[in-house]
Amino acid sequence: MHDDQIAVADALAGKPGAFDALIRNHQRLCWDIVFRLVRHPEDTRDLCQETFIRVHRSLPGYRFESTLRTWIGRIAYNVAMNHLQRRRVPTISLSHENSVTLPTEDVADDIDVEAFASDRERALRLHAAIDALPPLQRTLLLLYYMDECSISDIAEIAGLPEGTVKSHLYRTRLNLRATLERSLGEIP
Repeated sequence: MHDDQIAVADALAGKPGAFDALIRNHQRLCWDIVFRLVRHPEDTRDLCQETFIRVHRSLPGYRFESTLRTWIGRIAYNVAMNHLQRRRVPTISLSHENSVTLPTEDVADDIDVEAFASDRERALRLHAAIDALPPLQRTLLLLYYMDECSISDIAEIAGLPEGTVKSHLYRTRLNLRATLERSLGEIP
């Protein structure tokens, strides 16, 4: 029997600690998806709890048509998107201007300050540009690059066709590139 099947069977059978183990195995993905969309820790905690309540209620209907990870990711995504819709937060927009403000920190004297500052500046600008993306683009991008989800898994999680996911990723990368090029022009 596959690991997902064992985990689901144990949880459905009420085996002590089985559902807790399922939560532990998937809570990071749930947090990542929800937080990337809503960007508020308190709401993220509540929405992750709601996600696992829905997982618990829906577990008897899980048909193993996708991995358990992808199925739980889809539930987390839907819970977060519903939250954003209730709050009327726009989730897609690639035409906005990004205003990037960068934090400043002291750098130790014993390192190559110029190289460090250059790399650090690029990283800060990239992170700021990613954070400024609309929720859907930010989430798809980070699922692909940070969580290393496949296009098909992302499509299943987001409920979008694979071509749409590819299109969003392509346009998001173009938007990031343009934002970063604009911000590099601002460096004195």
